[in-house]
Amino acid sequence: MFQVLLRFFVVFLVVVEPVSLIPVFVALTAHATERQRRQMARRAVLVAAIILTLFSVAGAPLLRLMHISIDSFRIFGGLLLFLMALEMVFARPSGTRTSQPEEVESLRRQDISVFPLAFPFIAGPGALATILLAFGEGTDRLAMFVGLIACMFLVLLITLVAMYVASPIMRVLGVTGANVINRLTGVLLGALAVQFVIDGLRGSFGS
Repeated sequence: MFQVLLRFFVVFLVVVEPVSLIPVFVALTAHATERQRRQMARRAVLVAAIILTLFSVAGAPLLRLMHISIDSFRIFGGLLLFLMALEMVFARPSGTRTSQPEEVESLRRQDISVFPLAFPFIAGPGALATILLAFGEGTDRLAMFVGLIACMFLVLLITLVAMYVASPIMRVLGVTGANVINRLTGVLLGALAVQFVIDGLRGSFGS
């Protein structure tokens, strides 16, 4: 159980990317005061928590309703996470999170807490896929379900803290420092994504 929770925590933390979110958050809230920034950060994390919790509860029934096996979703989820890992390693704008027109629209918004901060930056496709992979088989044991939820909220708390201290962190790290950390975590995510695909193929076609 501890290994499952640790693996989920690491994957979910890397997918949400609190460090790479910092320069985006600073840029999109350049017009706001520090108090307004923190209000938007709290609202974004709250909305993301609601979205992710709904997916964690409805994920398994949704897959069963659509007759999608968890192994099939492991393969797709692994490929999606692998694409995210490549974007992180090469420090490219994340097309798996948001498109260029959406980014242009977000620059004109005064309040970016719901869009694009909560969705798709925090609770984006990669995060939702990770949630469905973790909860997709159904968690019969209450302790496991509570543990996964706790890990999810811990990552969201880390994300909130990162946005709270975004300005001083950017002064210390700069864009280059943030990209270096992003590349290192991208390598880890890529390896985990490949493991998801292998597990899905093994489950679908047998060992």
